[in-house]
Amino acid sequence: MHSTLIVARMDPGSAAEVAGLFGEFDDSEMPHLMGTRRRQLFHYRGLYFHLQDFEADNGGRLIEQAKGDERFIRISDDLKPFIEAYDPATWRSPADAMATRFYTWEAGA
Repeated sequence: MHSTLIVARMDPGSAAEVAGLFGEFDDSEMPHLMGTRRRQLFHYRGLYFHLQDFEADNGGRLIEQAKGDERFIRISDDLKPFIEAYDPATWRSPADAMATRFYTWEAGA
């Protein structure tokens, strides 16, 4: 399994709206087209964390392919009033907001 974590800014009061937008998006075939196995959203003191798990380390390639889909474009536009780049001066795409994993541990089989 491969995971990505996007960090941004969000007013915690908009959590229900953001969850609703992703609920509609995730009810479509889009997560499957992107290789998404699980999505979790968190907020903490004005920060937004979007954890996305993929079956394999090809999520980035599949997301790039999905970016032109009208549903992907729509959710990106619909989230703009609620989600703000962590650092607007350097943000060009979600890749600019991805956290870097520096430690992993898993329980033995």
